[in-house]
Amino acid sequence: MAIRKSELYSSLWASCDELRGGMDASQHKDYVLVLLFIKYISDKYAGQPYAPLVIPAGSSFADMVALKGKAEIGDQINKAIIAPLVAANQQLSPSDFPDFNDPAKLGSGKELVDRLTSLIAIFEKPALNFARNRADDDDILGDAYEYLMRHFAIDSGKSKGQFLTPAEVSRLNTQLAQKPKACLDYVVLHELCHLRVPRHGEAFVALLNQHMADWQERKQLLNRLPIVPAG
Repeated sequence: MAIRKSELYSSLWASCDELRGGMDASQHKDYVLVLLFIKYISDKYAGQPYAPLVIPAGSSFADMVALKGKAEIGDQINKAIIAPLVAANQQLSPSDFPDFNDPAKLGSGKELVDRLTSLIAIFEKPALNFARNRADDDDILGDAYEYLMRHFAIDSGKSKGQFLTPAEVSRLNTQLAQKPKACLDYVVLHELCHLRVPRHGEAFVALLNQHMADWQERKQLLNRLPIVPAG
C-alpha cells in the first residue's frame, strides 16, 4: 500500500501540534522526533539479525504502545524503552533523548498520561508502517523529519537552521562524521542541489542523477545507518 506522503505528513503535524498545548515548539519537537525515530527503528530492525541498531526485547515501539494509559507511562518509557536502547547501541547516548517523565514539560498525573498516550497513538497510524510501505528509494523517514522540522521552525518564527541549537548541530555533525565517505558526499550534494531546487521532486532527482549516478545506493547505505534525531 503506497503512502500518500503529503497527506500523511500534514496529518502527522496536525495531530502532534494539537497535543502540544502550551509547550514551546523547540521542546515539543524533541518528543515528536524521538517517537518517530523509535517507530522507524522498531519497524525496520526489531527481531532482525545483524541490523545496524539492536532493539532489545521489551524496548520496541510495540512495547511503548502497551504503556498507553498507564500511570507510570513516562517513567517506563525512560527506563524500559530508552535506557535499554542506549545500553544496547554504542552510537546512542542518553542525551539524545528527552525526559518522558518531565512534569514541567508534559504536565503531571492524568495530564502527562493522556498527552503521552495520545502522542503514541498518532504514530500507530497504519500508513506509518516503515517495514511494509517504504520503498528502498523513497526516504519516508527523512522526508517526514524534514517536514516536521520545517513546521516546528515556522511555528517558532525561525528557519530550520536557526531552530537547531548549537549543541544539536554539534551532535548531528558528530554523527555524520562517523558515516562512510560515500554517504557524506551524498549528503553534501543533496544539500547543494536544494540551493537550485528547493523541493524534492522530478527536477531535484534529475539534478542528483546528473551529478551522482549512484546516489540511490549511497542513500540506501545512509538509511541503514540512521542518525538519531537531536533531543
